Amino acid sequence: MSALRALRLVALLEGLSFLALLLVAMPLKYAFGQPIAVRIAGSAHGLFFLLFISALYRVAVERDWPRHRSLAALVASLVPCGTFLLDRALKREIAREAQRAGGG
Repeated sequence: MSALRALRLVALLEGLSFLALLLVAMPLKYAFGQPIAVRIAGSAHGLFFLLFISALYRVAVERDWPRHRSLAALVASLVPCGTFLLDRALKREIAREAQRAGGG
């Protein structure tokens, strides 16, 4: 798997884990007294965030991304649901590369 595809995957997982934390775990904790849900979802979200940072660093180094581009991707991971916007940009970049590799 290319570094760019790995970043896209981890970004999606990070975004989905945030939604699970917000929409599933938090209601379970506060409405039903199940704090373990937040511990599990929060731990998963934290892990995916660390993986995201690692994948972002790898892409930035391998592709020689300008600092502003890396910073924009980092900010996207800090803004709620920002990784879904980042996903669109990564998807377009992957498609452009596939088109170039295919000769067109």
